[in-house]
Amino acid sequence: MEPDRNRRLQQRLERQARRLKRAERERPTLLAQTIYLGTLGLVMVLPVVAGAYLGHWLDNLVEGYSTRWTLSLIFLGVVIGAFNVYLLIKE
Repeated sequence: MEPDRNRRLQQRLERQARRLKRAERERPTLLAQTIYLGTLGLVMVLPVVAGAYLGHWLDNLVEGYSTRWTLSLIFLGVVIGAFNVYLLIKE
């Protein structure tokens, strides 16, 4: 029973050593992490900015002072941006 136990322990240690070596080899660089964070920022900000511009344009079509479309589409942009960030992180 003792040799079987030693063999299983040795196999487990070898498997863990391979995992550690692979994790060290595949560790993302600082540049890759920076690009990833920049992508997350763009995915969040672009829908908000697009909503603000579209809302402002729609509010200018209405006579008088109105911010209804601008505020609504900014909020929609925040929701869409947050959902995009969630999907990107989930990958």
